[in-house]
Amino acid sequence: MFVQEKQESNVPALGLYVHVPFCSTTCDFCAFYQERPSKKGIEEFFLGLELEFERFPGGRDFSTVFIGGGTPGLLSSNQLQSLCRLVRQAGLREECEWTVEVAPSEITREKLDVLAEGGVNRISLGAQTFDPKMMEALGRRHTVEKTLSAYALIRETRAFRVNLDLIFGAPGQTMQMWEADLLRAVELQPDHLSTYCLTFEEDTAMFVRLSEGKVDLDVDREAEFYELAWSMLPDNGYPQYEVSNFSRPGMPCLHNVNTWRMNEWIGYGPYASSQHLGIRRKNSANLQKWASGMARESNPAYEEYVEVGSRDLAGDAILFGLRMNDGVNLDELALRFDIPLECLRSVRTFFGKLMTEGLMKESDGFFMLTQSGRMRCDAIATETPELEVQKL
Repeated sequence: MFVQEKQESNVPALGLYVHVPFCSTTCDFCAFYQERPSKKGIEEFFLGLELEFERFPGGRDFSTVFIGGGTPGLLSSNQLQSLCRLVRQAGLREECEWTVEVAPSEITREKLDVLAEGGVNRISLGAQTFDPKMMEALGRRHTVEKTLSAYALIRETRAFRVNLDLIFGAPGQTMQMWEADLLRAVELQPDHLSTYCLTFEEDTAMFVRLSEGKVDLDVDREAEFYELAWSMLPDNGYPQYEVSNFSRPGMPCLHNVNTWRMNEWIGYGPYASSQHLGIRRKNSANLQKWASGMARESNPAYEEYVEVGSRDLAGDAILFGLRMNDGVNLDELALRFDIPLECLRSVRTFFGKLMTEGLMKESDGFFMLTQSGRMRCDAIATETPELEVQKL
């Protein structure tokens, strides 16, 4: 298995993330930091990026790369070539998984050739839906036909593994529409599928509609959407490995898996987050402030900057591990993070309670949520006790 090969390496995994903040339009559901593209803004972005790579080297080769946004694909072919060069200069493992997010409307054969030549081997395509009415409801600016033609073009290059992003739970979406989206996705035979429940984030057009009473939340209906995907996709060759993610055997998103397992990663670009050398930090969500802060004589502009210890990392590894179908092994976590087993006593007790309630099961030392438990994973995460500090 590809994942096991990665995890068996003697060198700890290190991820590299680049946030490209530029979007030509804003989707109605999107709350991510973004900027309208301009010549000056893109020049400022690349200048800041070069300085940030120089200022914050990884210290060892990166095992995964993920370029997201924003819309990285709206960069020109020359700009994508420059971005790939910067990433390669940072130092990559030979077997590095390298993903780039793209929007259907930004794909061209020339750009795909540049990415392939640059070392990219995985594309994540923001399909969201294959229903024209839902495409309009989500505020997407491209057509279903454009999504399909973009997907076909990516496959023609034969250089990439492909993920499709799908959204469910949107206002007006029926179970029949969601089933049709899943079936269409399976027919395309991607290597990976990510299915996200629509969230109503503040400062989005969708949230405004909710606050004005034009759309409603329906938690029970959301559960039905989840359950349909969880039953359909494994039956069609896409086993679930995380609450929202499915893949062909051996083809999960390694960058995300490494992050959920609390390995280290470094984020570059405005709004990017890092977890490296005992520090968690989030860059400023402001292009100019971030870029000027990367100057050697300046202090970087951070929205968050906190120290994290073994207790923090182990606790988060438990919470994120419960989202994964493989679950968590508390003995292994104690050994990995050098934590006395006694510190996990309250967590074990809580897990026993979950098993009694049918929300969790145990197999060969791994604790994993049942389907009923995964449906409540966010609530379970808030109820999971912290590690016993007095034992550290």
